[in-house]
Amino acid sequence: MRAGRYVQQIGGYKAFIPAPLPPAPPVAMDSELSRLLSDADRALGRLDGAASILPNPDLFVAMYVRQEAVLSSQIEGTQSTLEDILEFEIDKRGREHTKDIDEVVNYISAMHYGLARLDSLPLSLRLIREIHKTLLEGVRGGNRTPGEFRTSQNWIGPGDCTLDKATFVPPPVHEMHQALDNFESFLRNTDTLPVLVHCGIAHAHFETIHPFLDGNGRVGRLLITFLLCQQKILQSPLLYLSHYLKTHRATYYDRLMAIRNEGDWEGWLKFFLRGIYEVSQAATSTARSITDMREKHRHIIADISSNNYGLQLVDHLFQQPVVNVRYAQGKLGCAYVTANRLLEQFVEMGLLIETTGGQRNRTFRYEPYLALFET
Repeated sequence: MRAGRYVQQIGGYKAFIPAPLPPAPPVAMDSELSRLLSDADRALGRLDGAASILPNPDLFVAMYVRQEAVLSSQIEGTQSTLEDILEFEIDKRGREHTKDIDEVVNYISAMHYGLARLDSLPLSLRLIREIHKTLLEGVRGGNRTPGEFRTSQNWIGPGDCTLDKATFVPPPVHEMHQALDNFESFLRNTDTLPVLVHCGIAHAHFETIHPFLDGNGRVGRLLITFLLCQQKILQSPLLYLSHYLKTHRATYYDRLMAIRNEGDWEGWLKFFLRGIYEVSQAATSTARSITDMREKHRHIIADISSNNYGLQLVDHLFQQPVVNVRYAQGKLGCAYVTANRLLEQFVEMGLLIETTGGQRNRTFRYEPYLALFET
């Protein structure tokens, strides 16, 4: 009863009706949970500090957003990789691509859209619907009322399972709207709980309400980043949990079900805070490696380049680490032959790898940088 209750429905199945937030009785901050919260807070602080010394945080945020989009979409069954997305971005018209790529591109758009909207609109049901519409527009699930809360019962379970065989049945529509009203009030009430505890509860509760016919998992993961940025815990959106949740997928689902079945908010929060700590540590290490790499490679280029094109290209590679000659030409504003020769020089220095093996339509990877993100 702490998190909600299962109620028998006319169709013979039981649906879960969430209890209002915050949890009652309140979250028990035992010694382990307090330690994990402290560790996660410190790790996030170090990440924010490391991000602040990046020469241009926006260049690097773009890579983190792409990586999160790929991993979050893979949890939902897509097969696209980070390199697929980067190659698509430099040749949208000429390159054939799958619907999986469109889904990842939509996720990136939804992330950017939500972060921009936070400047003028607090995290709310309205913003959640707008994010959902951006996420599903023109892709798989696009026929399932993007941007609108469901008007029929949904359920969670193995592929093609029926409602009576579902693993979990979220609240029916009427109770869903009541739960969403309470959820929105909880989102706005940011003064009574530690920010990370508030964030963890919000994510789990959203997944329990499951208010859309499709895309709930991706929206729920986006909410984590939006909450951290709205509360100014992070100045740049450099923390994403999809890799952690994908790696520990079975535990993730078990912890969510333990909230519903046993009211175990504490077990979920411990799992969530461990993820915040681990991902923050890894992202801090990556940010520092990026700073060191940029300085090292700029020194290499400065020693051999007689013009400024080489230094410009290095900075462009941190935003777009898969390029072709046309892309380099456009970004540098130079002649095609100049861009072509410059890329060849980068290959000779070991900074780029040519991936096609041909003489035409060649693609180049900024291998040392990509290696920091590919797992």
